[in-house]
Amino acid sequence: MSKILEAIRQEQLKKDAAPEFSVGDSVRVHVKIKEGDKERVQVFAGTVIARDGRGATETFTVRRISYGEGVERIFPICSPSVTKVEVEKSSRVRRAKLYYLRSRTGKATKLDDEVEPDAKPVAAAAKA
Repeated sequence: MSKILEAIRQEQLKKDAAPEFSVGDSVRVHVKIKEGDKERVQVFAGTVIARDGRGATETFTVRRISYGEGVERIFPICSPSVTKVEVEKSSRVRRAKLYYLRSRTGKATKLDDEVEPDAKPVAAAAKA
C-alpha cells in the first residue's frame, strides 16, 4: 500500500524544483492568473514568514505591505500556477515561523541580512 502512495506522491511533485529558499528570505513569486479565456503571470513579492508540510503538499506563506495594509498569500510549492520563485535577498532568522512580523510596522519589519561565514565583522577588521 505504501508503495502505491509513494508512486502517487512522486507523480504529484514538480519536475523542475523551486530554488532553495527558507523562512526570512525576500522572494518574488510568479503566479499564473486566469481572467476569462486569457492567462497572464503576476508577480507577488514579499518575505517568506512560514513553510509548512513536505513533499507534494508543501506550502509557503509570503507577506508584504500593500498600501499600508499587510497582505499574506499561501502558495503550494508544487502547484502548476506557481511558475517561478526568485530569491531576492536572504536574511538570518532564529525562528521557523515569523508570525511576529504581523504586529510590527515600518522599519521594525526589517530582517538582518545574511552574513557570509568567512566574512569578518567590520569592527574587528578596523582594529586589525
